[in-house]
Amino acid sequence: MPIFQWEGKDRNNQVRKGETEAATEQEVRSILSRQRINPTKVKKKPKDLFENITFLQPKVKEQDIIVFCRQFSTMIDAGLPIIQCLDILQSQQENPTFKKMLKDIKESVESGKTLAESLKKYPNQFDDLFVNMVSAGEAGGILDVILRRLSSYMEKAARLKSQVKGAMTYPIVTIVIAIAVVAVILVFVIPVFQEMFSSFGKALPAPTQMVIAISEFVKSKILWIIGGLVLLIIAFRQFYKTEKGRAMIDELTLKLPVVGILVRKVAVAKFTRTMGTMLASGVAILEALDIVAKTAGNKSIERAIYKVRSGIAEGQTIADPLSETGVFPPMVCQMIAVGESTGAIDSMLEKIADFYEEEVDQAVENLTSMIEPFMLVFLGVVIGGLVVSMYLPIFQMAGAVAG
Repeated sequence: MPIFQWEGKDRNNQVRKGETEAATEQEVRSILSRQRINPTKVKKKPKDLFENITFLQPKVKEQDIIVFCRQFSTMIDAGLPIIQCLDILQSQQENPTFKKMLKDIKESVESGKTLAESLKKYPNQFDDLFVNMVSAGEAGGILDVILRRLSSYMEKAARLKSQVKGAMTYPIVTIVIAIAVVAVILVFVIPVFQEMFSSFGKALPAPTQMVIAISEFVKSKILWIIGGLVLLIIAFRQFYKTEKGRAMIDELTLKLPVVGILVRKVAVAKFTRTMGTMLASGVAILEALDIVAKTAGNKSIERAIYKVRSGIAEGQTIADPLSETGVFPPMVCQMIAVGESTGAIDSMLEKIADFYEEEVDQAVENLTSMIEPFMLVFLGVVIGGLVVSMYLPIFQMAGAVAG
C-alpha cells in the first residue's frame, strides 16, 4: 500500500505532521479523523530510490528509542490499545528505518504475538534487558510504568556513556594532533634546516645530529611506519575479539592507576542501575543477573556477576558472593546487604547508582585535570626539544661571530 504524508491540527490547535500507510487519501483522512486530527494537507509520499539499500538508510539512534518509550508510555497511560499506539507512533515517525520497524512490530502484534516477542526481532535496537522488562510489564499489566522506567534508565545510561567518551576524547585527540605535528616537523621542516646546516662546514651538536638522523629515518621509512601502525591496530583488535585477549586487556584496564578507577566506578554505576531497574520491574533475579552480565562491557566484571549468579542459584544472598569477587567496593556490598535485609533491594541499588554516577562525574573531572598538564608538558618537551635542537647550530654560530 502507498504511504501518504499529511499535515493537520489536533484538538488543541497544534500543528501535527506524519505519515500513514493506506489504500487511498480518503482512508488517511478517516484515520486522522478518528485520532481527532483535522488534516489540512494529504499527499502521496514520493518513492525513495535508495529505500532497499540498507547501508544508505539512517540508523535508529538511542534518542529515537527514548522518545518512543516516553510517547508509548503516555499513550498507554491514557488508555489507548497497544496496536493503536504503535499505529500513531509509526505515522508520526520521521526516521524511515524506525518507521519500517514500527510497522513490522505493529503487524506482528496484530498477528497475535506479544509486544516483547515482536520487539525481540530487532536485537540491535531492543536488547535483552529491554525485551525482558517489556515482557514483565505485559505480564504485570504495568507496561506504561515499565516504558517510563526504560526511558529514564536509557537517558541515564546515555549520559554515563557520554561522560566516559568525553573523558577519553580529549587525550586521544591531543595525542593524534601531537603525533601529526611531530611528523610534519620531521618530514618537512627538519630537511630544510639540514640543507642550511650542510653549508656551515662544522660538526653539528649531538642533539641536532640525532634529530636529523630521526628525520632521515622517518622520511625513508614513512610508508613502513604507517603500515606497521595499521597492522598493530588490526592485530590488537583481532586479539581483543578473542576470549583470552579480551579477558586479559579488560583485567589490565581495571588495574590502571587512574583509568582503572574510572572504569570500575562506571561498571558499578551501570550494574546497580540496570539491576535496580530490572528488579523494580518484576524481572526474576537470576534472569536479571544473566542480562546484566552480558551487558557489563568488561570481561572481569562479567565473570564476577556470573559468580554472583551461581552463588544465588545455590541459595546465597546477593551481597555475600558479590563481596567474594573482590571486584565491587565493600561499601556497595554492605549497602546491598542492608537492602536485602530490609526488602528494598531495588531502591537501594538505585541509590548506589545515583551515588556512583556522581562519583563518575568527579572521576572524569579529576582525569581531565590530570591529563591537561601532562599533555602540555609532553607537547612542550617533544616539540620544544625538536625546535631547540635545530636552533643550537645557529646559536653556536652566533656565539662564534660575537666572540
